[in-house]
Amino acid sequence: MNFQLIGVNHKSAPVEVREKLAIADSRLADVTLRLSKHPGIEEGMIVSTCNRVELLARTTNGHADLRGFLREHFQTDVSTYSSCLYEKNGPDAVRHLFRVAASLDSLVVGEPQILGQVKEAYATARAVGAVHSQLDALIARSFAVAKRVRTETAVGSSAVSVASVAVELAKRIFGTLEGKAVYLVGAGKMSELAARHLIAHGAGTIFVANRTYERAAELAHEFEGQAILFEQLYETADKADIVITSTGAPFAIFRKEHGKLFLERRKNRPMFFIDIAVPRDVDPEMAKLDGIFVYDIDDLQHVIGDHVADRRREADRAEAIVEDEVHKFEGRLQALAVVPTIVSLREQIETIRQAEIDRVRGRLGKLTPEQELAVEAMTRGIVNKVLHAPITTLKSAAKDPEATTVIELIRRMFNLNEKKSGEER
Repeated sequence: MNFQLIGVNHKSAPVEVREKLAIADSRLADVTLRLSKHPGIEEGMIVSTCNRVELLARTTNGHADLRGFLREHFQTDVSTYSSCLYEKNGPDAVRHLFRVAASLDSLVVGEPQILGQVKEAYATARAVGAVHSQLDALIARSFAVAKRVRTETAVGSSAVSVASVAVELAKRIFGTLEGKAVYLVGAGKMSELAARHLIAHGAGTIFVANRTYERAAELAHEFEGQAILFEQLYETADKADIVITSTGAPFAIFRKEHGKLFLERRKNRPMFFIDIAVPRDVDPEMAKLDGIFVYDIDDLQHVIGDHVADRRREADRAEAIVEDEVHKFEGRLQALAVVPTIVSLREQIETIRQAEIDRVRGRLGKLTPEQELAVEAMTRGIVNKVLHAPITTLKSAAKDPEATTVIELIRRMFNLNEKKSGEER
């Protein structure tokens, strides 16, 4: 399996590293296409969320320089965060994708958002023609694995998300959310989820600001809140006790000077910023102000510990399902790998059989229908006996790690020069 994966996530890298590698939604299609055209890469997909940035590829020989792609794309020295990167190949890459799609590698095990994010990354990759063959089959299988995990285990029961954990953190800070004014900056899925949780826990007024005002108005209307023009963000943010921000901005939109202004207007009443964006929306320097409290995506990990124990047993069952699916997928790929060779072998031997019958037909004279059938049966019997051993060997090799070697050997022995499996381009 010539699959390779490289990436960083919430386990391997702090948010200050992840935000350097984050890819904005508006650029994802272009970067994915560039990945698929990188030397040695046949197909590619990129998943970029607040908790991970991962490049998945099917390569020509299993050894594409994915670090080189990161270096070229981000114009940075990869060695500066080399210790944060993880690389996986073959079955390990397959296993990792299955675990990610099934939410077993998430900040909150069992959260449902990651599967949607992988599907969006897949849709983007397909739209630009970056997936079309074995990687396509792998990603599609990961969705089936995720469904099986949710069907056969309770790992997703009482589902939580980064948004719900953020709200839980707000409750810990205030004790209660009753009557607290909340400002949502960014009107995406994460903000929508946060709003639902906030209302369920008694939050008061909800303000929504988004670069696209229509979307802010839509979300505010749904939750009986107030939409704010994004241009009025700094004039109105001080109205909130809690600011939950999750925009796709490439730089911090809240800085220390804004915090000073907010405190002055609030007469030093505290404000709490929960920053679930990557790159971060809130400059860490704001946390140095008395009365401003800032929590980023990594701080949420302290809350997550409460959920881990309850889900560990179900997660173990889910891991067993993933392992079973990895072996099944590997078997499917290996079986597919021998099919073109078996077909080519049968076609070649059949061509020889027909040529030999035609060559001697003139010397046999006119044959009766019974004699024609006898010649046909005799020659087909010889062909089947000749093919039995190599075809049996090929089928057995499909389950063997050395399958590629056996396939290549038989192709050379019988001079089968057609394209091998996987050579779509």
